[in-house]
Amino acid sequence: MTILSGRTRAAGFSLVELMITIVIGAILVSIAVPAYTTQIRKTRRTEARTAILDLASREERFYSVNNAYTDQQANLGYGAAGAVSGTSVGSGYYTVTVTFTAADVTTAPPTQATYTIKASAAGIQAKDTDCASFTVQETGKTSSLNSAGTDSTALCWK
Repeated sequence: MTILSGRTRAAGFSLVELMITIVIGAILVSIAVPAYTTQIRKTRRTEARTAILDLASREERFYSVNNAYTDQQANLGYGAAGAVSGTSVGSGYYTVTVTFTAADVTTAPPTQATYTIKASAAGIQAKDTDCASFTVQETGKTSSLNSAGTDSTALCWK
């Protein structure tokens, strides 16, 4: 006859093992979430840059035919009526502003037509303090400002 001891070990995790697993998981999450958020912001920046460069190329195409720039969406081939300024790009994470001046041949020396297209971070993307706005001009010059208003072109347009 065999006598069984009164203690048998139950299968499963002890409380210490479970707490160690939770701590390791929390450490991994605390590293992964900020890295993921940073990558998402960079992706949104790319959408904004692409959108304003597309808009700039459409402005140049319009200028080559009409010898003037425009801020009307329909004139630029977007199909929608209204001004380009104030529209959202980059899935709504940036707002576009277009400013242009017409050529003036009556002044000495005559001034040429110019435009500046600016995409400013909006909504949750406004938390992107490194690249708060992107700008492109008729000369092709690109620039960017951080939320403090200082130049961040090297970081944001790479």
